[in-house]
Formats: sequence, C-alpha cells, structure tokens
Amino acid sequence: KRLILLQYFLLKSSRFVVEKCLSIRNMAEAMKQTVASMLKGIERYNPDNLPTLERYVEVQSRENAYDLEANLAVLKLYQFNPLNFNTDITSQILLKALTNLPHTDFILCKCLLNEKQLSEDPINQIVYLADILEQCDFEVFWTRIHSLPELTQRITGFVDWIRKFVCHVVGITYQTIERTHLAQLLGDVDDSTLKLWIKKYGWKETGSLVFIANQDENIKTKNINEKIDFENVGAIMASCR
Repeated sequence: KRLILLQYFLLKSSRFVVEKCLSIRNMAEAMKQTVASMLKGIERYNPDNLPTLERYVEVQSRENAYDLEANLAVLKLYQFNPLNFNTDITSQILLKALTNLPHTDFILCKCLLNEKQLSEDPINQIVYLADILEQCDFEVFWTRIHSLPELTQRITGFVDWIRKFVCHVVGITYQTIERTHLAQLLGDVDDSTLKLWIKKYGWKETGSLVFIANQDENIKTKNINEKIDFENVGAIMASCR
C-alpha cells in the first residue's frame, strides 16, 4: 500500500514538474511574440516598454533562451533614458551575448554602453571575461569563473555555451590534442564529461591523444571562371596598335 502511495506521489510530482516546465516555456514564447510587436516601428523607442523588455531578459537568463534584437533594444533605451539604466539587466545581456560566441553580439552590446557604465561592477568584470575569451586564454577564464561563481550562476547553460565555443576554437586550431590539455581548456572537466564533449563533436580518442581533424581535409578549393568576350577587349586591342 505504501509502495502504491509512493508511486502515486512520484507520478503527481513528475506531472507537476512537466506542466511547470511547459508553462514556463509557453510564457517565454508568449513574451517573445509580445516583444516582437514592441520592436516594430517607433514603439522600439518607447521607454514605457522597458519593464516588459527587462522581464524578458530575465526570462532568457532563466530559460536558456536568447533574443539579441530585444536585448539591443533594451540597451538602446538605456542610451536614450540614462536614468533608467539597470546594471543588473545590462550584466545579464552581456553574459547572454558571450554565450553566442564566436558571433559579434558582445561587441554590438558593448558599443551601446558609455565609459562610465563599462567601468561599473560587475560590468567591468564581464568585459574582462570577454577579453580573455577573445584571446582564447581559456584556462585563465575558467579560473576567473570559479572565483566568481555568483557572476554567472543566474545564466542557465552559460558554462556549456562557453565550452561549445572552446570546442569551436579547438576544432579549427588542432589536429590532435592531449586529453589532459583538452580537459583543462574545457574547465578542468572530469573524464566522463570530457568523453561527452569528444563524442558530441565526433572526435576520436587514441591513447592520451584526441584526434580532432585533418585540417588539410577542411581546406576548400574555389574555382573562379572568368568569361571575357572578344567585344570587351576589341577596343583595348585596337588602341594598342
């Protein structure tokens, strides 16, 4: 009887979790549609839309969603209405932009901030993280992240997105790499996590090495055909006589 009650309780709990997740996902989708309508025409510059847009940023952070256009609109509204500037929301926008590396989203967002805003804490720390990532100094990046866990903990999926960027860089840089070095680049991951990323990218393990790719095979040749009609050069030839 107790077993039946336990199974019933677990079933109800799992249904609640699923329904809650679906509800949140539907809310995120609904907000995306609402925000899309706000970004049309002159409404994009209406400061009354800021509370909704800021809530949407928080939804993106919580639900591992991303909407660059909406986030840029928030920063643009801060430009026009500096008294409404929100450091916390801006920090979330910048961190979300980092999750979309190697695209230039972070630069686009950064260009909408003035020097005073960029010097504020924790925005200045996020800018420093971006500089480290741009230099591909991943071991320094992870050391910094581990020392400031509160900086990124609200951005769901942040670590995995950065690891995806690391794998992108590794994929275009290495043919083979030491397993231990790859683990360090991914943030000192354990063996099981390392295997998951190796499998995800179709890399091969050979002893202490990981075979990434034959870079020669990735070189794509391009043939350029130029068609020159006699009529096009006739005048030039005549002038050379």
